[in-house]
Amino acid sequence: MTNAAPGDLRAFAEEADAGLLSPVSASPLVAALTGDRAVLAAILAVESGWAAVLQRAGLTPGGSAAVVASAAESGRYDLADIALRAQGGGNPVIPLVADLRKKVAALDSAGIGAGKAVHTSLTSQDVLDTALMLVARNTVHAVLADLKGTAAALAALAEQHAQTLCVGRSLTQHSLPYTFGLRAAQWFQGVAAAGRQLEGLEFPVQFGGAAGTLAAGTVLTEGSTATPFTLADALAAQLGLAPAPAPWHTNRLAVTSLGHALASVLDAFGKIAADVLFLSRPEVAELAEPRAAGRGVSSAMPQKQNPVLSVLVRSAALQAPQLAAQLHLAAATFNDERPDGAWHTEWPALRQLLALTLGAAGHIRELAEGLRVFPDAMRRNLDLAGPLLLAEGVNAAVAPLLEEKDGRSGKQQLQDVVDQTLQEPPAGQAATYRKLLREAVPAAVVPDARLEELLDPASYLGQAAEIARRILASFPDHVSPNANGASRG
Repeated sequence: MTNAAPGDLRAFAEEADAGLLSPVSASPLVAALTGDRAVLAAILAVESGWAAVLQRAGLTPGGSAAVVASAAESGRYDLADIALRAQGGGNPVIPLVADLRKKVAALDSAGIGAGKAVHTSLTSQDVLDTALMLVARNTVHAVLADLKGTAAALAALAEQHAQTLCVGRSLTQHSLPYTFGLRAAQWFQGVAAAGRQLEGLEFPVQFGGAAGTLAAGTVLTEGSTATPFTLADALAAQLGLAPAPAPWHTNRLAVTSLGHALASVLDAFGKIAADVLFLSRPEVAELAEPRAAGRGVSSAMPQKQNPVLSVLVRSAALQAPQLAAQLHLAAATFNDERPDGAWHTEWPALRQLLALTLGAAGHIRELAEGLRVFPDAMRRNLDLAGPLLLAEGVNAAVAPLLEEKDGRSGKQQLQDVVDQTLQEPPAGQAATYRKLLREAVPAAVVPDARLEELLDPASYLGQAAEIARRILASFPDHVSPNANGASRG
């Protein structure tokens, strides 16, 4: 691009954030809600909304709001040019407002003085903070729609597989019998809890003027029944945002709370992706992602079926903590009444978090709704550890029944059985454990039928079914009443 003409560079800049190196968020929906054009449209919506508020309050000429609204159509503006000119004042509002004033003047054919309604008593931070709240609100609404679909699919899996045995793993090793229903319920709990947190957010309007004192707004409303506070509330209502009791220029809880909630959603998604990535390995083969034409392919190996949905979701989850931390770092260093750089670092971090969360939400929903489950493989892997997997339950039930032998308690005797068994190659451990256990535990103490019951994985699931039920019952709004639990295996 070094020899490109300025016009070519401008066209290139318009497409520069298409997501080529961020495939998780490369989608028309993500671009429409979080891209540069969406931010520009949100800034113009704030300016247009403010003009409407001022006119209704009788503070600007009648008809001025319509002129500003017409001039505020985002397609009228050269996005790349505004981005370049933003370097002059450090934010995009300044050049955009300058262009808006020119267009309003050109459209004010009746000469009503519509320009008086543009940006009057506002400051750049008022507009940009409020615009980013608009972008965030719209994006979060879209995320919540996918999140609810994901939660409903996971709830259906939890109900369908309530009795599907699998193996629990601890520190990479087989631990205890488990159910896939409980695993799906735990996934559901993470998603639903993060969704509840996201739903509870407020997106407040910002209006404080140049230094957060509402000085210009006070002058503007002198002799009027309006006050700066009623104007701020009216702007919130106009834009569908939450009213703010006071300017929050340097109190960034609205931003950090949003960042935390988005990161929490991606945490929940990341847990699911990490599990699916492991469980879909060929040597494990308990799950598989939904198939789709062109997905999971390799540029070199035609046989590959890569779990790309999980890979993309995990990539988003791995980026989220640093982005949320950047928001907190900015909030902690908001010096004076307008910071010298901290505010500016919020913008890309927040927008990237929004884009990653929205992109990942679509992928995780498709994964959850189409996940293929293989109960036979789960049972095969469960059986790899054989009866040793039940050693904890056997010890709990049998040790108190054994008399002390050679100074060793019943618990120590059963540990000896396990230790001797583990000296055998894995393929022979099941038979060895049964043999040594039967020798250590007289049939008179524990009959054969009772011993077999203790060695049945289904007998040592604890409260797995009840835990899953309680999880689903805790989030009734996230469980679809139409979920039919149709098999995906």
